[in-house]
Amino acid sequence: MNNGKSRLVVVSNRLPVAISRDENGWSIKQGSGGLVTALAPVLRNRGGLWIGWSGGAEDTDFLLGHLQTASRTTGFDLHPVALTAEEIRHYYHGFSNEIIWPLFHDLQTRCNFRPAYWYAYLDVNRKFAEFTASLAKDTDFIWVQDYHLMLLARILKEKGFTGRVGFFLHIPFPALDIFLKLPWRAEILRALLAYDIVGFQTERDKRNFLACLHALLPEILVTGKGQVVRARFDDREVRIGYFPISIDFRAFAEGAAAPESEEVLGFLHETIPDRAIILGIDRLDYTKGIPERLEAIRDALTRFPELVGKITLVQLVVPSRAEVPEYQALKAEIERLVGEINGQFTRYGWVPIHYMYRSLGRAELLAFYRRADMALVTPLKDGMNLVAKEYCACKIENDGVLILSEFAGAATQLHPWALMVNPYDIEGVSSAIHTAYHMDPEEKARRMKRLRASVRRRDIFWWVDRYLDAALSKRLPDFPPVVDYVPQLSQPV
Repeated sequence: MNNGKSRLVVVSNRLPVAISRDENGWSIKQGSGGLVTALAPVLRNRGGLWIGWSGGAEDTDFLLGHLQTASRTTGFDLHPVALTAEEIRHYYHGFSNEIIWPLFHDLQTRCNFRPAYWYAYLDVNRKFAEFTASLAKDTDFIWVQDYHLMLLARILKEKGFTGRVGFFLHIPFPALDIFLKLPWRAEILRALLAYDIVGFQTERDKRNFLACLHALLPEILVTGKGQVVRARFDDREVRIGYFPISIDFRAFAEGAAAPESEEVLGFLHETIPDRAIILGIDRLDYTKGIPERLEAIRDALTRFPELVGKITLVQLVVPSRAEVPEYQALKAEIERLVGEINGQFTRYGWVPIHYMYRSLGRAELLAFYRRADMALVTPLKDGMNLVAKEYCACKIENDGVLILSEFAGAATQLHPWALMVNPYDIEGVSSAIHTAYHMDPEEKARRMKRLRASVRRRDIFWWVDRYLDAALSKRLPDFPPVVDYVPQLSQPV
């Protein structure tokens, strides 16, 4: 029970669990992705709530029994918001993923600015706000996650909610000339200013947001310098800052050394012996730069023939938005390139690319991180990219080389010790692979020790503390674990 104390109420587009149905019925498991990885250990057993869409368009009454069990496992209450098929099509696939996602990743030519998408976005944000208002108390801190729900605070406050509401954007915030292309640009900015605190991943994202405020809402007065500044207007104040998200370093490091991971690691050494493993792990998405990465492998094998038979790319692509034609085309392009490159370079006993289109279990994932001699993290644009940090956390022998895109948010923190590349520069990426392959073991160890120390120091709990301190002058210990935690669920809306 919460005993009347302030709670953390997380609101995101999706619940942190994945719900699926097969011939054996319904199943529920922990979701994947950076948001779940980051926030799940923070909320555990603190009497908090997580509100989100279940992931389907079915009648969600049946979910309550499953979510009761899942809440006991996760250690926080899960509350589902039901969406209709039309809402999913227009709010999620439409406004969120055909407008905001490409625009905020500097890929405006992929945008589809349909007015119907905007009206669905309004409606769904209102649905989330009404459900949140029915569960939250004014003493709670509501923490809204990401671009799907940018309007939530404005609607909550219109309904009389007087508690504090914070927002964190996990993806980049675009520069002014790109943001100006959004037809509803002023409405989005004003809605974000209804939050008490708006957080971004990097200083660049914060700077872009402030430039948009200055250009579109010049009446807003911004004061202060440093990580957090203040915007004043209409007798209220909004804090605006950057808070680089991270991972539970200790959980990844200990998991990488656990017996189940060691067992998989031994199998990997047997099946891919005496070769440098280059690891790529990405959700299927056009922002991740997977085709460009594959072309860099082709270029490396062409320009540096001593690498033939000596390196192997293990490319894991996690299925995502499989029903969207653009993602189907991307998957086909990736598979075509894998086939071409393998056909061009394969020798007896050696294949240059091992391609997997699936998710990995945790032990398998951590074993791959430990086994990889290099991690190729080369998104065209990314808010943070936690794969880079997870890889470092798992390199408990202080070996391996991180090759990192300049356009990943993680670059701000990790650039002194990673090999930095422009993902559009095919020859530059292949040269980095060549450099990493020939790097002296002592140099690898020096770099990885620094990388791991940086990620350890700025872990997920550090991130939450910095955000809560800016939002509430509180830290995570101010939301102590609840000894007698019992899930408290509500009917979905």
